Amino acid sequence: MLNKPTVHFTHNYLLRPTNPIVVNVIGAGGTGSQMLAALARMHHSLLALGHPGLFIQLYDDDKVTTANLGRQLFATCDIGQHKAVVLINRTNRFFGSGFKAIPYKYNKKNLHKLPQQGAANIIITCVDTVAARFEIADILRSTANGKVNNLYTPLYWLDMGNSQHTGQIILSTIGEIQQPASKKYTPVGSLPFVTDQYKTLLEQATEDTTPSCSLAEALTKQDLFINSSLANMAASLLWGMFREGMTVSRGCFLNLKDFRMQPIPVAIEGTY
Repeated sequence: MLNKPTVHFTHNYLLRPTNPIVVNVIGAGGTGSQMLAALARMHHSLLALGHPGLFIQLYDDDKVTTANLGRQLFATCDIGQHKAVVLINRTNRFFGSGFKAIPYKYNKKNLHKLPQQGAANIIITCVDTVAARFEIADILRSTANGKVNNLYTPLYWLDMGNSQHTGQIILSTIGEIQQPASKKYTPVGSLPFVTDQYKTLLEQATEDTTPSCSLAEALTKQDLFINSSLANMAASLLWGMFREGMTVSRGCFLNLKDFRMQPIPVAIEGTY
């Protein structure tokens, strides 16, 4: 008998919610600014399909500099303003939405300042450092139960990271997501955190966190289109989960220089 395809079925709350799905986007830089634009389009489309849509909260304590212009979605008039505030205000005016900007760093120290202590149904991280990922993982792990007890119950973590020409998108469940019985598929209810599955690689990674002084210098660290490519792939993954109610892939590795994309299949724990 052939092996049944391995899939993850989307949590039912995302498919049939009574309120907008709460989405926290952490980081409003190159990838985060592009991801917000994609999520806003998704929200508008979900509303047209009779879904309550999304309620997006954008976290970032950073301010716009001249080096951010061009590669990130900012203009000269935005310099000196909080990135999150600029992007959310612009998005709300364009789409008529009521998304929220949180100009604080998402970390343990600031949890008491954050709405619902930083909880959301979907957490999307677009952060620059490994340390930030491990800290966010600790925060999410403490909230994991997989059951919807309130409007902010954490269910999924979607992490994105990149170097100059390459990047990755990895979807994780925050706790076990109950799966329906299936004769056609092998359902997997637990997708491990990126900080668990790729812990060694993350700990060995070298990072350049020195701020760029110009767009030209920034482009030596990250290609002009790597962020938007990752954001569109991540948004496509989420869109498929909403529209199809399942996914066979939990992310991908992307090499923009070689035009190669390798999907990461949903796999049973212990078979990675």
